[in-house]
Amino acid sequence: MPQIDSLFVTRFYRAALTELGNAPSPETLEDTCLGIAEDDTAGQDWCEENQFPGYTSYASLADLAWRDPTFKDLVKIIDKHVAAFARDLAFDLDGKKLKLDSIWINILPQGGTHSSHIHPHSVISGTTYVAVPPGAGALKLEDPRLPMMMAAPARTKDAPEGLRSFIYKSPAPGDILLWESWLRHEVPMNMGEDDRISISFNYGWE
Repeated sequence: MPQIDSLFVTRFYRAALTELGNAPSPETLEDTCLGIAEDDTAGQDWCEENQFPGYTSYASLADLAWRDPTFKDLVKIIDKHVAAFARDLAFDLDGKKLKLDSIWINILPQGGTHSSHIHPHSVISGTTYVAVPPGAGALKLEDPRLPMMMAAPARTKDAPEGLRSFIYKSPAPGDILLWESWLRHEVPMNMGEDDRISISFNYGWE
């Protein structure tokens, strides 16, 4: 019989924040995120100037873990999940560590999207989900080989997940999703009536 193996597999991590210890609840995180967003006039101005739907603290606040104890507790838990994912990826860190280099709030209203992108200069990126209303949409992940497939035919609709060109992962409040930072991804339009709230982050190798 022929032997067919899967080569150069892309790993993807999903867990509940609480699987590796005590974590702030989605309700606590939601109150914290909304409070920070309300006070962050610089972030509000940046979103308006750049026509960003909703709110993000990405361009305005670089000290959330120092600014708020809820985020300090959250980062401690995220650190554990990132370490677990790094072990699964068999990274040789050569005596260095994967260290948080940025964390930010995203509040995406009805009709809001975040177009396809990667996270340069990082090793592991991810998101933990605070509020995911019905219709908020899933995280869309792109096969990194897609630009090189050239004349390849499209996959069938019932193709196994590992062979699809795009994968959709539907999170729940309290979930954490992790992937290597070179993996292209996007947030499709929020079709729900309520805000989709999440917290994203990057880890570098230092």
